[in-house]
Amino acid sequence: MIKRILPAGIVFLLVCFAAHNSFAADLKIAVINVQKIIVTCESGKAAKERFDVKMKELQGSFKKEEEALKVLQDEIKKKSSAWSEEKKAEKVREYQKNGRELQAKTDDARFEMKQLQDKELEPILKALEKVVEKYGKEKGYTAILDSKNGVVYFDDAIEVSDTIVKKLNEAMAGK
Repeated sequence: MIKRILPAGIVFLLVCFAAHNSFAADLKIAVINVQKIIVTCESGKAAKERFDVKMKELQGSFKKEEEALKVLQDEIKKKSSAWSEEKKAEKVREYQKNGRELQAKTDDARFEMKQLQDKELEPILKALEKVVEKYGKEKGYTAILDSKNGVVYFDDAIEVSDTIVKKLNEAMAGK
């Protein structure tokens, strides 16, 4: 029985290896760096500029409140020994209240910035997906992978991010 199974097993393994080798020869894979593409394409640069302007605007609006909170903290440190317990407790409550309000405003601003980022990136990512799909089909790629998501090693020869940036700029120029 073993004499019959062994040759059949060897033939099966040879067929598997032959099929594997012919399948591997047909694979054509490219790698892109999506983050690099977004940062270097024209639409990505413009989006980052708008994002930075909004960030500075929000930071500027918090600066006065942060400084007032710091002044109150310093006042509490310096004068608390001369104050009555009631006055000291009142100033500490005021400090904590102002700190919570500032934290709430900061959280709101962070949420607003996240929404702005999503709004700015959505059309770029949609266009990028179409550009990569079209490029992959035109060039006969089996797969185009993001180098920052699970690709441990790749030869630079299969990295096509710069080409995709050019194609994305062309695609986004009309929008």
